[in-house]
Order: sequence, then C-alpha cells, then structure tokens
Amino acid sequence: MLEQTQKLLLDPKLISEMDGPNGLHCALQRAIELEHATLPTYLYSYYSLGTSNPAIQRLMLSIILEEMLHFALACNILNAIGGSPAIDKPDFIPRFPGKLPGGVESGLTVHLKRFSLDHVFDTFMVIEAPDEPLSFPLLAVADRPVTIADFYTKIAKEIEAAGPSIFTGSPTRQVTGGFPALEIFPVTGVESALRAITLIKEQGEGTTTSPLDEQGQFAHYYRFAEIWHGYRLRPVLDPPPGTPDDQKYRYDGAPIPFDAAGVSPAVSNPNSKLYCATSQARYLNNSFNYTYTSLLKALHLTFNGQPSRLNSAIAVMHSLRELALEMMRIPVDAHHTAGPSFEYQPVNP
Repeated sequence: MLEQTQKLLLDPKLISEMDGPNGLHCALQRAIELEHATLPTYLYSYYSLGTSNPAIQRLMLSIILEEMLHFALACNILNAIGGSPAIDKPDFIPRFPGKLPGGVESGLTVHLKRFSLDHVFDTFMVIEAPDEPLSFPLLAVADRPVTIADFYTKIAKEIEAAGPSIFTGSPTRQVTGGFPALEIFPVTGVESALRAITLIKEQGEGTTTSPLDEQGQFAHYYRFAEIWHGYRLRPVLDPPPGTPDDQKYRYDGAPIPFDAAGVSPAVSNPNSKLYCATSQARYLNNSFNYTYTSLLKALHLTFNGQPSRLNSAIAVMHSLRELALEMMRIPVDAHHTAGPSFEYQPVNP
C-alpha cells in the first residue's frame, strides 16, 4: 500500500510537466486539489467521534485547520505567479472510495469512514508520511522514500529556478487572515513562496531530524501517531550527547484515551442515492452537499479576486458540522447511521 501511495503522489508525467510557469500553474492547481482532498476524509472521521473522545477531537481539529491553511497558501502562491485557482467545479471534489489527486490508476484508496485506529494508521498516517519518518520507540513504520513533501520540494525548486520574473499576479488577489494562530500570509515573491512551502511541508511531516514544525508543534504524521499509540509524544529528558534523532522522543506521555463505543456507526462511502428520496437522511444530505458546494463557491470567489469573502466562507464551513452530526444520529439500517456524502450540488432540491 505504501509503495502504491508513493507512485500516486509523484506521477512522473506530472513532474515532467512542471517545468516553466505553465507547468507550475498546473502543479499548484494539483497541490490545491490535494490539500482539499484530505479534508472530507478527515472531517468525516472527526464528525463521527462523538463527545466521549475530546482529546482525539482536539488533535483531529488542529490538523484539519492546518490543512485549510495549506490550501489557502497554495492558492496564494498560484495567484502570485499569475494563475487562478479553480475551486468551483464538480471534479474538484474527490470521489470516495477513490484516489488522491495524482493521475495514475494505482495508489492509496481513500474512504469516507467513521473514526477508527485502523483508519488512522492505514490512511491518515500514510497520507502524512514523511520522507524519512523518525521511528520513535513504540512506533512501527515502513520506509517511505517518496511523499507529498517531494512534490512540494519540486515546486520550490522550479520557483527558485524561475526567479522573481514569474511573480506577475496582482497583490490584491492575495488572501490574508484566517483562524486564530493560523494566519494566512500573502505570497509576493520567491522568499514568501518558499516560506509557505516550508510551512506546508513541516506542518505535515516535520523535518528529517525533528517531529516538530517551525511553530514548535508536532507535525501531522506524529499527531496521528499519538492517536494511534494512545499516548502523547514527549521528549526524552537530558538525552546524552550523540543520541540518535529517533531516540530523542518517546510515545509515553499523557494517555490519549479512545472510546470506540462513543463513535457514531456512520455508513462508509455514502452517496446521495443511498438514502430514500423522501427520507430525513436524504433531506439532510442534500442540505449538507448544498452547503458544502456553497463553501467551494465562496472559496473560489475568495481566491479569485474577492479576498474579503474569506470570513463568510469560514462561517459556511462551521455550519457543515451541525448538519453532519444530525445526519449521524439517523439510522439507515440495523448497524449504521447516515453520513454526509461530500458531493457537488449547486442547487438544493
């Protein structure tokens, strides 16, 4: 599975087409799609956690918010080099089950599934896997020589090679603001573009010598690993000189309890046709998808010349959770409840 994911994320055809400004436009559009593609699967599991797993909820939400920041920064980079993010279109939304954006047949299959520790390990940690994961005690991992970070590294190298001349986009299209402590900053040239790419890489994967990002927080991969192990990752006190990097932290901090009984038994990979046309589940799913599509439309306008719309887009995003939680209380069979299908729906029937 891991080797397939590596091939998916770094399709050689995609890499070969990245050279030059036009190639960078395509690559950054793909990066925007990739950052967004993680959100439905993360959100679906997050929505299903219920109220008895607060520690896991907090960790999941912190990752989700940073993925939204990465999405915004990728949009800012594309705007800065004269491109236009394409967000309001049906094929912007990934299909579930399906592949992350990458353009090849094989690879990781991503699902909309209720939260489980297996799902964290089999999907979330694979998505966020570093180039060289630090194998701290108690964590079992496999080699992952090619990751999303390599994709961004290639983008960074192309930006450096092209130099300041490609930054022809209007500064008025840059979006700033966002959530507290997660400020979206403008991209105006090579330096700020590279800063954005470094932040995206380090928040997702850490560095080759540390699980921390530049803000001193554990990268997404290690936060998911904390959930999987059930313990916080913490530094080893006073490690002796010469201690290997992968021996400087251990998963033996505060417990992260998981109450499996508190997770909503939401159906996997739902679509609108799953629910009877006259049912409450179908009504709520239509409302969720219409709201979700409205969010994409608001984000499209935000990153295509109307940055003042960001706050309204965030307000729309918050309303999705309540709709999802209401759905996950509705039985669809003897063993499962409903769940939102994350489909493009510009009209609410």
